[in-house]
Amino acid sequence: HVQLVESGGGSVQAGGSLRLSCEASDSSSNCMGWFRQAPGKEREGVAAIMILGATTYYADSVKGRFTISQDNAKNMVYLQVNSLKAEDTAMYYCAARSGCTFWFLVHVYNYWGQGTQVTVS
Repeated sequence: HVQLVESGGGSVQAGGSLRLSCEASDSSSNCMGWFRQAPGKEREGVAAIMILGATTYYADSVKGRFTISQDNAKNMVYLQVNSLKAEDTAMYYCAARSGCTFWFLVHVYNYWGQGTQVTVS
């Protein structure tokens, strides 16, 4: 069972930046994803990264503004979020699974963190 812990959320003004972090309890998962869920909306995929090979995937709504990266030595995955907009306000979740096929689907991930809140005003 992989445990995931997110951090780095906060309240920022529009146009600001944050770096979200996700620490995994081990390195067994080859695909790490970031999702977000705004109040009253469904959880949506934001970005994902294949740990082996570092292939990255992004939702169209965040391309050019968000960057996913990894530090394998620390079992860490990061999401740099820039040029934030009010519509980026949501709880951001880290998720893990073995592969990144259909990376944007919620139900294919095996493990989830508790989330970190991002509020843009």
